[in-house]
Amino acid sequence: MTLTIALAKGKLLSGTEALFRKAGLPFPNGDGRRLVIPVDAVRFLLVKDVDVPTYVEHGSADCGIVGRDVLLESVPDVYEPLDLRFGHCTLALARLAGSDFDPRRASTLSVATKYPRLSTAWFLERGISPEIVPLGGSVEIAPALGLADCIVDVVETGRTLRENGLEVVDEVAVSTARLIVNRASYHARREAVAELMATLQRAIP
Repeated sequence: MTLTIALAKGKLLSGTEALFRKAGLPFPNGDGRRLVIPVDAVRFLLVKDVDVPTYVEHGSADCGIVGRDVLLESVPDVYEPLDLRFGHCTLALARLAGSDFDPRRASTLSVATKYPRLSTAWFLERGISPEIVPLGGSVEIAPALGLADCIVDVVETGRTLRENGLEVVDEVAVSTARLIVNRASYHARREAVAELMATLQRAIP
């Protein structure tokens, strides 16, 4: 197998490592700050999660592992052949706890989020045209500070929402880690891609 695989640094990396090691696949061994790491016949790229689809779509990587939340937001032109079934989280619509305000029925609405495309589409499907307040982090504090009426953000345990006085109103999407494949690589390197897919598939719990 000779492939370049883009991995998302951060919350998915430990789950990715566990799956690769369970599958008997090569994986980097804590190589410090190196971002391009060859291991046996595989070259790994360690990049931000939001950049994984870009590296794969443009062919700098043959494959990548990234959360479905990132794919729903970026809508890259890639194949998505496998749900790897780890890194489960929910993209949730949340408001100030105890509020009577229902963002699903509002005539005017401001939404703070790291997912502007996904959030806009979700509200438009319900006949609401929201004002999006794009934030790169600390989305949970926006309603209390009057920056937005509500938020759309990733929720795992819900603890961060509760600590910032928020409650979930609705589920926007569910996310798990996905294997994505460059369209050209899917055909030009069919044997290596098929081997990776089959090996991972056998290890998926």
